[in-house]
Amino acid sequence: MSLLEVSHLRKSFGANVAVDDLSFRVEAGEIFGLLGPNGAGKSTTMMMLAGLRRPDAGTVSIAGHEGVEGNHDLQMTLGVVPQDLAIYPELTARENLDFFGSIYGVRGAELEQRIQRVLGQIGLASHAGEFVDTFSGGMKRRLNFGVALLHNPKLVILDEPTVGVDPQSRSHLLDCVRQLASEGVGVIYASHYMEEVEAICHRVAIIDHGKLLTCGSLDELLDKSRSDLYLRVAAPPSVLKHRLLGLADVAAVDGDESEVVVKRERKAAPGALTGRLAATLELLTELGVELRSIETREHNLERLFLELTGRKLRD
Repeated sequence: MSLLEVSHLRKSFGANVAVDDLSFRVEAGEIFGLLGPNGAGKSTTMMMLAGLRRPDAGTVSIAGHEGVEGNHDLQMTLGVVPQDLAIYPELTARENLDFFGSIYGVRGAELEQRIQRVLGQIGLASHAGEFVDTFSGGMKRRLNFGVALLHNPKLVILDEPTVGVDPQSRSHLLDCVRQLASEGVGVIYASHYMEEVEAICHRVAIIDHGKLLTCGSLDELLDKSRSDLYLRVAAPPSVLKHRLLGLADVAAVDGDESEVVVKRERKAAPGALTGRLAATLELLTELGVELRSIETREHNLERLFLELTGRKLRD
């Protein structure tokens, strides 16, 4: 049984479908990356997982128990770290932790012990008595993270936890996430920083328009044996697109140059890439197009993300 099971989740706001038949699972000790462009449905999904919104259809099950919304005991198994800081600047770090710990129902010596532990985890033990409004952005992010750990959650939901932080705080936060997973805590990690997701996530789901586009381990999604070929040529895309259809993709670059991409398809027959490259070069020669350069680039998460969700700007 998975720690978290999301089954056929759906949520609409009027005519707008925010989440559409979404299903995935998260295991104990797993860091699960949740990716999508702005407006993809990530925030709505996380709010339903946390019990802050009721789905129109589908189920959210944590450790075999369904129905997070209104279920206090089940909500207490969750730690939620929102993108917007949810701490009080007029209080000290310790006072913030004391306040939120009491909301979780932790009291007395146990709360003090947990506060000391969390302060050490987030690297703020020496700043416990300082007011939060004097903190740097990275220190505030670390405290925002620490608040969600006081009640020893089984599942932690992180929404852009490293936005606007310095490299040292980012590295520390990522180490904290790894440590949580090593202790058996499940983590949902929503971020636009692809390099972070590649560095720490065991599996990744990409969603857009509320739908699951793909889900799997990074090895499965990226196919480590795949590397595409990039040809820079002296011709505008309008000259090439229709002639190269089926052989390669064409994108505009500076001036009248184009980038021709010959993709190494997954599970393609041996020699397929060589054949497409030869056919592409032959056609370029026939058109009298000068080849300026050719290089290989490993497939990465950012390229996969753009392939699946497109390059159009999102609001």
